[in-house]
Parts: sequence; C-alpha cells; structure tokens
Amino acid sequence: MSDTVNVLPHLQELKDTWRRQDFRFTNQQQEEYNLLMQARRERVAEFYATGRVQVGPKVNKQKLEEDDSTF
Repeated sequence: MSDTVNVLPHLQELKDTWRRQDFRFTNQQQEEYNLLMQARRERVAEFYATGRVQVGPKVNKQKLEEDDSTF
C-alpha cells in the first residue's frame, strides 16, 4: 500500500510530458502510465471497501441542531 502513496505526482509528471510530446506517449511511458493508473484505481477501490470515502452530501450536525431549535 505504501508504494501507491506517491502515484499522483508521477501521474501528473507523465501528463505534463504527454502534453509536451504532442499528446503522445512512448511505449515505455504508456506502460508506466497504465501501471500507475492501475495502482491508483486499486487504492481508490480500497478506500471504498474500507468505508473511507464520503458517500452523499456532507451534513453539518451543528447547523442541523440550530435549525431544529428554531421550530
């Protein structure tokens, strides 16, 4: 899991390189990009599996209590 922590900076670097290279990857860069994207997808899936992703709108409990007390 710790090897996927620095995936985003590497992906951003590859995307910048892709732009500079007329929107084309070399074969080696494409393989690296695919591996990094797979690692990122696995990490995000892990977040969903462990319930570390917010689902639905954020509700401020303090504001709800204030709103309920005005009725």
